[in-house]
Amino acid sequence: MPCALCGDIIPTEVDRCPACGAWARRRDFRAVGVAVFMLLGFNAFVALGSGISLLRFSDPLRTATHGTYDAEVTGKALAPYADVFTISAIMAAVTGVLYLTWLWRAYRQSPGPHQYHRAWVLFGWFCPIVNLWLPPRMVYEVWVNSGRYRTAERQAAGLVVAGWWACTLLGIVLAYAFAHGSVDTLADARFDVHVGVAAAALQALAAALSMATVFQITRLQVAPGELARGWA
Repeated sequence: MPCALCGDIIPTEVDRCPACGAWARRRDFRAVGVAVFMLLGFNAFVALGSGISLLRFSDPLRTATHGTYDAEVTGKALAPYADVFTISAIMAAVTGVLYLTWLWRAYRQSPGPHQYHRAWVLFGWFCPIVNLWLPPRMVYEVWVNSGRYRTAERQAAGLVVAGWWACTLLGIVLAYAFAHGSVDTLADARFDVHVGVAAAALQALAAALSMATVFQITRLQVAPGELARGWA
């Protein structure tokens, strides 16, 4: 097939143009990256909106007293927020399917060397215990192998990936705690609302950091010629 950048013929058995180094079918890969980026942005928007709404809900609880507090009314008012977290989890699962498609392609196109077999791009997310630490390592490996980074830049990329994964895990745990929290007393209701706000904030931050990794890796892999250097 002809290279979309320089017009040279790219053999079917290779992924990059031998003349200019551009990736074959890079437009298709960019389209997947853009789709993942936009879905992550939508997830971040929903999580941020939920957090702001919960934060406003905490104002009446702050001024309430033990004599005026009604646990039944508060429980009914907080129930829709638990449903929002459930919907967010479904949205995250849908986004995750496309994200794994993108990561599979990005891992295959990254120059290497690779520490893990390509199959772990998928199995690493579903294998118990392993899925607590392997996915961020795979993303980090793809990122740093897709460009030419100095030590400080590799450390910066590692911090972004670590922050994304920490926020993701904490956001899941806190969302579960919020959905199963107690509102029997005023103190319990205040604590549960704060947990919900923290969960929403962490989920929004996790989505934003994931957007950064998707953007950087996709940009590096679709750049023509030599791989891009460092941060754009």
